[in-house]
Amino acid sequence: MPVSKSQQFAALCDHFAARRDAILQAWRKADRADPDQTTGRSLTLGQFLDHIPEMLDAFEFRLRSRPGGADAVTADANKKDEGVKHGLHRWQQGYRLQELINECGHLQFCLYNELGRFAEKNPGIEPETLAEAQRQIMALVNDTISESAGQYERMQQAEAAGHVGDLRGALASVNQIEQHRSSLFHQAVHDLKNDVLGVNLAATLLGKPAMAETDRVESAAYLKHAVQGLNTMLEELMELARLQAGQETRRIAAFDAAALLTELCAAHQPFASERQLFLGVQGPARLAVEGDAEKTRRLAKNLVGNALKYTPCGGVDVTWGEEKETWWLMVKDTGPGMLSGPGTPLVTGLQQATASAKESDDKATASKGEASQVLPAPWDATSAAAPSRHQPGEGIGLSIVKRLCELLDASIEIASSAETGTTFRVVFPLAIRPRNPSATPV
Repeated sequence: MPVSKSQQFAALCDHFAARRDAILQAWRKADRADPDQTTGRSLTLGQFLDHIPEMLDAFEFRLRSRPGGADAVTADANKKDEGVKHGLHRWQQGYRLQELINECGHLQFCLYNELGRFAEKNPGIEPETLAEAQRQIMALVNDTISESAGQYERMQQAEAAGHVGDLRGALASVNQIEQHRSSLFHQAVHDLKNDVLGVNLAATLLGKPAMAETDRVESAAYLKHAVQGLNTMLEELMELARLQAGQETRRIAAFDAAALLTELCAAHQPFASERQLFLGVQGPARLAVEGDAEKTRRLAKNLVGNALKYTPCGGVDVTWGEEKETWWLMVKDTGPGMLSGPGTPLVTGLQQATASAKESDDKATASKGEASQVLPAPWDATSAAAPSRHQPGEGIGLSIVKRLCELLDASIEIASSAETGTTFRVVFPLAIRPRNPSATPV
């Protein structure tokens, strides 16, 4: 009795569903064997798979809807939605764009290999059915690249123009990227302008001969503070410019992350005491890792320093630990939180990415009876109605942290609200894998 095409597609989908775990394991193995793929090696299986299982669900659902059918439209919508989440998550995990595209290619080969396995076991399958399955695999991978990389590009802050011609749909995001970059530097110029005006005013007052001595001392102190603020702002702008230009390189060596963080926190204790803030420090006494100690210190210094700077009362807790193939750093303050919304795309994007990471990690860990370690979103009706305020210079510092994370193959999570303060969690690989010298720079 001849088998209809619908039955053939159903049998093919049943095969892919039964082989799902084997396909995903083969995909991860192929990705880890690629010398250009370094970031994903520090992710757990659940974090690596991310939203790809849902995209495969949509792929199989579409095949079952062949030939034709209204259900195929729903499957396409699901694929696009999961593709956007995947791109947002990969950006948050510190992936380079090249890595995102490469992993899609590895997935395509794994699906093609599985299709060949099915054809060998089912010699009676019609060529038209196999050809349609091949087209759907190509559509799946194309949609994954288009949607994931399009979202990735929307979140990137620099070097966007060089990737526009490579990806379908990326052109529409260029204006948004450039507006983000412009808003960042507009904020920086605004902050600099305020400091310059303050310096000019203080200098003018100091030049008046009839000025009272107490006013002169106060103006001199303000002048010194404003000049220090200007120097800090200019140094941060220079550091961000170097990172955006890809002029920073990694120097990988073994170091003790616990000793580095303990020393860093000790150096910040006087500043915390001066502001009458507590600075809690907790973590294992020793944490042997392989990475770039100097850039790890810069990243941690930025997080700890800004947390203390923008916390008016209470304090900051700095913790660290090891988990499987990764180690993590968490900086939690009791400050007013960070503003999110249209004017702060980086903060908003990181919060959305953290929520996406939490969603996929919850699914992966729940199947194993474990708990996800990704930061939960602290938002509630009160904080959503009254967003927290944004401090001058915060955007530049956060951009530097994000760039350093990308350089160190690290992912960054954020949870922030006016009620609970801000928590940053950065997850590093225990051992950074050297990159292929020919790979695209950060």
